[in-house]
Amino acid sequence: MSQQLPGEHEPSPAPESAVRPAPEPVFNLPGFIVVLAAVLLLIHAARQWLLSPETDRWVILVFSFIPARWSGQMDGFWPMAEYWSPFSYSLLHGDWMHVMVNLLWLAAFGSPVATRLGPVRTTFLACIASLGGALAHWLAYQGELVPMIGASAVVSGFMGAATRFAFTGTRIRGKLNVHGPALSLWASLTNPGIVIFLLVWFALNALFGSGIVPIAGSAMPIAWQAHMGGFVAGLLLFPLFDRRQPA
Repeated sequence: MSQQLPGEHEPSPAPESAVRPAPEPVFNLPGFIVVLAAVLLLIHAARQWLLSPETDRWVILVFSFIPARWSGQMDGFWPMAEYWSPFSYSLLHGDWMHVMVNLLWLAAFGSPVATRLGPVRTTFLACIASLGGALAHWLAYQGELVPMIGASAVVSGFMGAATRFAFTGTRIRGKLNVHGPALSLWASLTNPGIVIFLLVWFALNALFGSGIVPIAGSAMPIAWQAHMGGFVAGLLLFPLFDRRQPA
């Protein structure tokens, strides 16, 4: 048995703060999602509070996606808008309810994607999802003059991308491991959980988009085809932006 020598002291216990893990923040959003949410809020606030109704209508006409532009029926009216509007429409919203709903879904599905891909790849994925939403909307409404706005196609693209790795079952300390292996497309489409999720999601979009089930608090029609276009783009093209090989 060892004895304590004179002048020696028992080692003091580590302070409680050194061994107790720091509490996790309630909202742990990636910086990319915070910046994107702030941009969407600032744009809508500026339109609501700073622009005149006439100027706001001009903004909608120039930056929203209008299917007739791709059908050649708006030649002479901001002809270059056919190139930027498939992306810029995602930055505009119809009302505050429209903005807030998209921000909630953005936080839920955009956060794991942004954490996994990083800001640059997530930006490119968002652009591809926006373009996919515009293409699907154009296929459904060729020649129509009604503008489409909203970030729903981008959010749906993040949802489709997250589907490739959120159903793998890998977790760390009870939380989703966003850096785990991704599923191949075939494995995704044959995963029972993903299949059920897809069926429910597409059915809800069809019900809300057709007006059979109204959305409380919002009179905005839902461009459900754009949602599906963005989702399919995110689901199919996610591996192009992912730095990890599928399982």
